[in-house]
Amino acid sequence: MTVAKYIKVFDIGLQNTFVYRWNFLLRSVFGIVPLIGTVFLWQSIFHSNSGAAINGYNYSSMIFYFMLTVFLENLITPTEDEWQIAAEIRDGKISAYLTKPLNYLGYRIVLFLSYRLLYITVVLLPIIVLAWIFRDHLRMPEHALTWVAFAASTAMAAFLQFFIAYSLAMIAFWVLEISTIVFILYSFEFFLSGHVFPLDVMPAWLQGFIHWSPFTYELFFPAQVFMERVQGLALFQGLAIQAGWLLLSWVCARALWAKGVRKYQAVGG
Repeated sequence: MTVAKYIKVFDIGLQNTFVYRWNFLLRSVFGIVPLIGTVFLWQSIFHSNSGAAINGYNYSSMIFYFMLTVFLENLITPTEDEWQIAAEIRDGKISAYLTKPLNYLGYRIVLFLSYRLLYITVVLLPIIVLAWIFRDHLRMPEHALTWVAFAASTAMAAFLQFFIAYSLAMIAFWVLEISTIVFILYSFEFFLSGHVFPLDVMPAWLQGFIHWSPFTYELFFPAQVFMERVQGLALFQGLAIQAGWLLLSWVCARALWAKGVRKYQAVGG
């Protein structure tokens, strides 16, 4: 019965997405457009320094890196989950979930998974087209272990991002408008997760912070795993750190929900 309940939630998530199908479709497809600008940018950088490499990245490996980040971002990054949850709290709609035999965190996870499945299905064809265009720059992993590690790292990155977004949304129990807090955190996340450039091109004095930062394991680390730029002991250490941040973010999400609900009920929400 419990499984059937969440399967129904998954179906509802798909149906809700199709209500705004044109908005969803356009946002999905045009979400990969920045990659084109990125390609031209790095093409100019490398062609102006013919034969040069940046921290082990040549032009091909840099394009490969950004192809991976586009794929991963579409596959695992939450889209407006924090805004939707915060709106339900702010508008009092959360009350309906408190009276139902439903775990709210589980409910939101299932909705997140349904949306990501549909999102990657829509953008898969454009990504395949881009992969064919840039096929000379792509390099598949040589070792079977890499595929296993990449799958594990990608799954952990997805839930790490989700639990961070969920925890941010919980602030709505105490603060009416969370947009400033979200903007500040996501500004750091955008820069420190590897969206702008590979994090290992940053100065050596920052590498210690990058190694232990949770943002590193949201996007950059899975891409490095697939490119086989991190192997052996460093690979297992990275997976362990990522798992640690995932556990911590889950605990934080649950703790904030518990405290938030107590406050919400205390004021008669």
